[in-house]
Amino acid sequence: MSFEINLHKKTSAAIQDDNKIYDLLILGAGPAGLNAALYAKRKGLETLIIARDKGGQVMDTSSVENYLGLPSLSGEGLVKKFLEHVKELNVTILEYEEVEKVQNDTESNVKIVTLKSGKAFRTKTVIIATGSKPRRLGITGEKEFSGKGVCYCAICDGPLFAEEEVVVAGGGNSAVEAALDLSKIAAKVTLVHRSQFRADKVLVDQLIQKPNVKIKLATEILEVIGGKFMSGIRVLDKESSKEYIIEASGLFVEIGYLPNSEMFAGFVELNSRNEIAVDRYGMTSVPGVFAAGDVTDTPYKQIIMSAADGAKCALAANDYINNLK
Repeated sequence: MSFEINLHKKTSAAIQDDNKIYDLLILGAGPAGLNAALYAKRKGLETLIIARDKGGQVMDTSSVENYLGLPSLSGEGLVKKFLEHVKELNVTILEYEEVEKVQNDTESNVKIVTLKSGKAFRTKTVIIATGSKPRRLGITGEKEFSGKGVCYCAICDGPLFAEEEVVVAGGGNSAVEAALDLSKIAAKVTLVHRSQFRADKVLVDQLIQKPNVKIKLATEILEVIGGKFMSGIRVLDKESSKEYIIEASGLFVEIGYLPNSEMFAGFVELNSRNEIAVDRYGMTSVPGVFAAGDVTDTPYKQIIMSAADGAKCALAANDYINNLK
């Protein structure tokens, strides 16, 4: 399925005005950014979204079955619903642009967002909603079978593999937790990790007790194989130096995520995982700069939680503006 929705898409030259100060600039057009725009426009804030593309990671999700009120949609279909809603409020999206840096003029309470294209915009508040990207295995077939068996979210895509055989790649807490969740759904789960467990012992102990779970440590995944859809993986037993095939219809890559925060390093506080640190209102270490969704240090990276983060930040930004002198 493909779609095109014109959300007042304009070039930066058409909307840049050196004398203009927006109420809110939203950086990112995933669930957090789009819902932030919806709430901001309803509050009457002059809002601009700046984004490389629309939809974020949701566009790479084959099926979304856990978004309240909208069951059994593709990721692309869910994004279409979001965009149709935002379109009703005449939100302007400046697409195909990337942020170079954000600066704070403390004397004027104005933030300056500079893009890689060289254009710059001034605003009273900013919501950073640039999301994250999953770590990839970087192996043959991973990209080709993405959405055709290769997945990056067990909670999102696990139910699609009910009573089937799946593989989980990884040895940390997220991988073991994914394997535990999938063991309740899939007929068989094989956890594969190139070294030894890094997960908490209590989680590993739970996993070992699952009768439909097999654990393959010191095993490296070399390739995803299949035809139209994935049918298995080729692995290397590092102890015996032997290669063999594990048959499976799904591969869940659970080796962590990388927040898209590098352009904000040195501007706002980041934690040890390079996530943006926020308070309960979504405020960063810089007054008037908020962050929402997967780029932040909030737990449980889910579509509905990112959307809720966006709403919270928009409401907090409105309160911040109302309190400006």
